[in-house]
Amino acid sequence: MLNRRHLRVKVMQTLYAFSLSEDKQVKDFEKALLTSVDEVNQMYIWTLNLLDEVAEYVLVDAEGRANKFLPTEKDKVYTTKLNNNSFIESLRQNRTYLEKVKKYNVSWSFDPEIVRSIFAELKESEEYLAYLKQEDRAIAAEKDIIKFIFKKIVLKSTEVEQVFDTKFINWTVDKEVLQAMIAKTFKNFSSENPAQNKLADLTPNWDEDSEFIIDLLKHTIRYGNEYQELISVKTKNWEADRIALVDNLLMRMAICELVNFPTIPVKVTINEYIELSKAFSTSKSNTFINGILDKILADLTDQRRIQKQGRGLKD
Repeated sequence: MLNRRHLRVKVMQTLYAFSLSEDKQVKDFEKALLTSVDEVNQMYIWTLNLLDEVAEYVLVDAEGRANKFLPTEKDKVYTTKLNNNSFIESLRQNRTYLEKVKKYNVSWSFDPEIVRSIFAELKESEEYLAYLKQEDRAIAAEKDIIKFIFKKIVLKSTEVEQVFDTKFINWTVDKEVLQAMIAKTFKNFSSENPAQNKLADLTPNWDEDSEFIIDLLKHTIRYGNEYQELISVKTKNWEADRIALVDNLLMRMAICELVNFPTIPVKVTINEYIELSKAFSTSKSNTFINGILDKILADLTDQRRIQKQGRGLKD
């Protein structure tokens, strides 16, 4: 699922695009931000659908084997069991999944070779042969082979990587979120009653999280010049062009959170942006940002501009 750090990354990426664009219509970038978040959901549904189609491919494979003049002993081992896998059957009966497949126009038919190659690799694995011999059809047992397909084949497939890299601009960053959502789905699908099995939520609380990212984006843009002035005062000994744009954006976002989000603890804000600088900026950015934000925080505190609600939120 997308946690607050992932959401901050989405805002940072949108602010970066805003900074480089001649289009300064904030509404356009609000829409782009929400689209960026929704792309994670799209990747999730595309991945579930790929698992679905790999399971269904056993029917194609069975037809090919049936047409053989002399089936081998190994051919006789293979069955269409995977197509009726309990996890897959539950997924196919999930209304939310079906609605989103339709909404996002999901289909791997544009490149049938991807499904075929994944199944071909699965077919030769010891795990698949063990699954075919397994008598337990309970969903808890049946989803293990689907986990194997996802972790050991799909995630390592260069063809799938290329498709997602082409379709989704932030695939590299969002890949770990996708893995977490699929893992959550395996955990959620634990009932023999399909109606009780739920897809993973995109965020823990989308109503709150969507308000958070839109407000963070809008306030950081609206007060961007003011926040940049606070940064400039503390970086007088630095040439402006030596400070990375990402560093400036992260510090503006941090100041925005400190001033405008009364329920987010000060420590959380400072630590989050230091961690983001480690992932998205230069090797020395985290130390630099930490030092500048500490100085700005001291000034804002003296000016009584840090108004946090609840015990412990100022520390």
